[in-house]
Amino acid sequence: MTNKKLNLKDKYRLLTRELDWEFSYADRKQAFPYEEFEGIKITDWSKWEDPFRLTMDAYWKYQAEKEKKLYAIFDAFSQNNGHLNVSDPRYVNAIKLFLTGITPLEYQAFQGFAHLGRQYGGVGARVACQMQSIDELRHVQTQIHAISQYNKYFDGFKEWTHMQDKVWYLSVPKSFFNDARSAGPFEFLIAISFSFEYVLTNLVFVPFMSGAAYNGDMATVTFGFSAQSDEARHMTLGLEVIKFLLEQHEDNLPIVQKWIDKWFWRGCRLLSIVAMMMDYMLPNKVMSWKEAWEVYFEQAGGALFKDLARYGITMPKYAELVSKEKEHISHQTWWTFYTYGQAAGFHTWIPTDEELDWFSEKYPETFDKYYRPRYEYAKQLEKEGKRFYNGTLPMLCSICQIPLLFTDMDEPDLTSHDCHHHDGDQYHFCSEGCKEIFIEEPEKYVQAWLPVHQIYQGNCGGPGLEEVLTQYYRMTMGEENLDMKGSPDEQRWKKWKGVA
Repeated sequence: MTNKKLNLKDKYRLLTRELDWEFSYADRKQAFPYEEFEGIKITDWSKWEDPFRLTMDAYWKYQAEKEKKLYAIFDAFSQNNGHLNVSDPRYVNAIKLFLTGITPLEYQAFQGFAHLGRQYGGVGARVACQMQSIDELRHVQTQIHAISQYNKYFDGFKEWTHMQDKVWYLSVPKSFFNDARSAGPFEFLIAISFSFEYVLTNLVFVPFMSGAAYNGDMATVTFGFSAQSDEARHMTLGLEVIKFLLEQHEDNLPIVQKWIDKWFWRGCRLLSIVAMMMDYMLPNKVMSWKEAWEVYFEQAGGALFKDLARYGITMPKYAELVSKEKEHISHQTWWTFYTYGQAAGFHTWIPTDEELDWFSEKYPETFDKYYRPRYEYAKQLEKEGKRFYNGTLPMLCSICQIPLLFTDMDEPDLTSHDCHHHDGDQYHFCSEGCKEIFIEEPEKYVQAWLPVHQIYQGNCGGPGLEEVLTQYYRMTMGEENLDMKGSPDEQRWKKWKGVA
């Protein structure tokens, strides 16, 4: 009698749950030392519902099909000089920021989930983390391959791995994952799988990849939506994490709520870079950051937290404040990069008159009042040959490591600034939210490596900006930084397009 062929559910159980073992001579707590120290109580790991339910053979087949299609498009993009089909050379600077700022986070996620794949007592959670770690490594590779074509023709790509560890503004995304990976295993899952992957990741992938399509960048579109199909699985893991922890024990609720509040705030601060990219770095614009926030958080996220209310979960603590900030953060972030364009690894510029009018339409309550006058003044200075660059380095927030560029939402003319004394030293913050995070775990954040502090202490190549850029950042002065107008990138573009 031939054996009956197993269905997918039975095969998955045999290849995951049935591989677990009972501890007979070893102490189970010593085998999983990180499972209890955060205060989370797990009563029954068998209640974990596996969100992926993919066997390894099915997973490799599924991903291989995606890779075949993906690299066929990459090859076509390269062979047909796809870099010449983008809307404007300014757009490529958004790709520079994406590669140096976002791609390394995928690798940190790979390392984080690979670590978690060993730390949980429940085999279902271990397998889910292992599968996601493989996904994250794939994302790094496909993003690098997709963007490699631009490295042949534009400045600002060649030292991206070195820049990620050194450049001041890249400490913002890096510190986000350093914070998550140095937390416990359950906080990491809430930080990445729920707060970022489930609540906020659509704000990175969907609007920005649509922007790539609008600007003729089919390589970025392809890797973006190939990754997004993986993100759909990752989002189910984020939701399962919340559901599982809240159903395991009532004592988990306040811990989980505290983590949601923290990582929602940290994620929103990180997304200020994405807001700037969407509003200012896409020549052909899809939607404003304000519109994206309203669609992907206020509507979708609002519905999510209504569903979670039955578990006792409330809206993240600073959600109302962030809804006010949607009017301001992209403008404030771009203005900071514009005035520090000499210290960045990409070019900046003053928006065109048409773009300024677009901002007025999308931000009718705030743009003309607070931000258009700045750009009009900057245009006048540029006409006089006095293109403005800030000559000093900004104070950084000790948590998010973003310069103190945000304003008080109740008084948008005033910079938001808070401080706290700890162990004889004073620490500075961009907001009450970051200050609260510091006070909760000061021993963790006093160790932060703040780039501006290190530069002023002479630890980054030398006392002057040129030494920092060339010796420490490995940038070429005048090629990878300064204004887009007159840059080598712009000159090459005009030559390719036959523009006098």
